[in-house]
Amino acid sequence: MRIIIIILSALLVQACNTNKDDQNSLQDHITNENNAFAKAQPVLDTSRYNVAFLIMDGTFNTELTAPFDIFQHTIYRDSIKAMNVFTVANTLDPIKTFEDMYLLPDFDYTQEDTPKIDILVIPSAEHHLDTDLDDETMISFVQKVDKEALFMTSHCDGAFVLAKAGLLNDKVSTTFPSDIDKMRAKFPALDIRKETLFVHDGKYITSAGGAKSFEAALYLTEHLYGAEIARSLAGGLVIDWNLDTVPHTIIH
Repeated sequence: MRIIIIILSALLVQACNTNKDDQNSLQDHITNENNAFAKAQPVLDTSRYNVAFLIMDGTFNTELTAPFDIFQHTIYRDSIKAMNVFTVANTLDPIKTFEDMYLLPDFDYTQEDTPKIDILVIPSAEHHLDTDLDDETMISFVQKVDKEALFMTSHCDGAFVLAKAGLLNDKVSTTFPSDIDKMRAKFPALDIRKETLFVHDGKYITSAGGAKSFEAALYLTEHLYGAEIARSLAGGLVIDWNLDTVPHTIIH
């Protein structure tokens, strides 16, 4: 019996040591993965526009990926000032979109290494009509970017963020069609238009969102680069682009 007890004790010690080794190995793996992620920040070409996409838990895929595709493809066009496209969030940890896609942010906007932003894109997110608007850090970031940005753009309910930041005062805007009345009720002083897919007023471009986020993004490329480049970018995504056929509002 004494021999059996000694053997069992030895096996338990070995099992504990093995478990510790496994835990250490797992921790090393996690640390290595985090280090790899930390090194994944994009290298930004200083000759291009810096275009940041503001993401958070609940971001809707289409309002993110549609303009992201259009803008990223500018790097494949010659003789234009192309775009660096990247994501910013209040963390470098993965965030989960409304459709359960996990995204790894490029920059944490609460940190000092966030680059200067020429164009901010605010895709719609699940809580842009309520709790996201109480995020003072996020709203302050949007206001800070606005001071130097060339364009501030939103898709779908991203317009609520611009409105909360006070950036649509005295401007014409739009948002997701079924949320226009909600936006008017929440921000009664604003001029919010129906029956238009996007509005360009000053440096602010707001769009109805959804698949029509492509149109708003293509419009900005036409505004910056001309109709030929915009049609080329659209053709690469099998989109028939003709600004004259798209209901839109431009305020000079």
